[in-house]
Amino acid sequence: MTHVLFANASSPVAAGYAMPAEWERHAATWLAWPHHEADWPGKMEAVRWVYGEMVRKIALGERMRVLVRPGAEEKLARGYLQRAGCDLKQVRFIVHPTNRGWLRDSGPIFVKRFIGRDAAPRRPRTARRAVPTETAIVHFHFNAWARHDDWQKDRQVPELAAQILRKPLFHAEFNGKPFVLEGGGIEVNGCGTLLTTEECYLHPKIQVRNPGLTRAQYDETFKKYLGVKSVFWLPKGTAGDDTHGHVDDVCRFVNRRTLVLIREKNRRDANYRPLAENWERIRDLRLEDGSKPEVVPLPMPAPLYFNGHRLPASYANFYISNTCVIVPTFNDPNDRVALGILSELFKDRPVVGIHAVDLVLGSGSLHCLTQQQPA
Repeated sequence: MTHVLFANASSPVAAGYAMPAEWERHAATWLAWPHHEADWPGKMEAVRWVYGEMVRKIALGERMRVLVRPGAEEKLARGYLQRAGCDLKQVRFIVHPTNRGWLRDSGPIFVKRFIGRDAAPRRPRTARRAVPTETAIVHFHFNAWARHDDWQKDRQVPELAAQILRKPLFHAEFNGKPFVLEGGGIEVNGCGTLLTTEECYLHPKIQVRNPGLTRAQYDETFKKYLGVKSVFWLPKGTAGDDTHGHVDDVCRFVNRRTLVLIREKNRRDANYRPLAENWERIRDLRLEDGSKPEVVPLPMPAPLYFNGHRLPASYANFYISNTCVIVPTFNDPNDRVALGILSELFKDRPVVGIHAVDLVLGSGSLHCLTQQQPA
């Protein structure tokens, strides 16, 4: 990459940046057009139409930045989106090769600060609107979940975004080595609290992102590069998750003081015990100001399988855009229950379901594919 503006400060927190919440105003949403056939064997046609529905909904309230590979892929994507009824004036296609395109994990993670301040203040929402802000990007050195060998193209995406948007870029490090993190492995409330899982980042043998790092060292690095004050570790993710424990399938903030946590009622299900452990642990969660959050249960759909392999179907993998919340649905009786719960929690924008049975075949869903660019 050329012409990337590397940040002068030693870290985002030193320059007053912090990661905002997903429900805060977006300038755009980033996606990568699907092309990795191995993720969706025999289902690529259906998955492209799911993308069309996602773009149609999200583009009603913000711009879309869609990565396409060199060649004819832009024409292909444009055709699908046009036939899906998307507003193509809201879509910018960016030609850049990717290995897979799960941009929640490989894409740019943005941080924001208030201009003229040494640190990002936690202001009341009404006061925050009147204060000018600016954003930067943190490069967390994606390595395909420490699972695959082909990640080199995906790792370039944060630098590409910094170049296109002319944003400062921070390279996340610990003791001089690249620090690996995926956006699906963290969840923030935008006011100083971060959630993650031990299964994902602390397991000593399986998919180890940063060998040798301790819990305290992870906490230190989260605070340094994301501007959070408090880090809380849940035990585990869901069965079938090939990321080995991403929190965005388990627990999500819906506002500063409220979160949803998935619950499995079937004692015979593989998710029952690990999710019950999460419910036991969440009792200890205190937010950055010491207060106890409200925790709302979100159901699980019935198990989905492909070739005998459990898929990570979860209603927690929703995405909060400017004008709606899109929620994966699975032709399951609990679809209606989950949509109803989330509709009660998001009073300021509609909650809409998007059929994701084909999409989750790739071991991810709506949130995994998207990455927000704060306004």
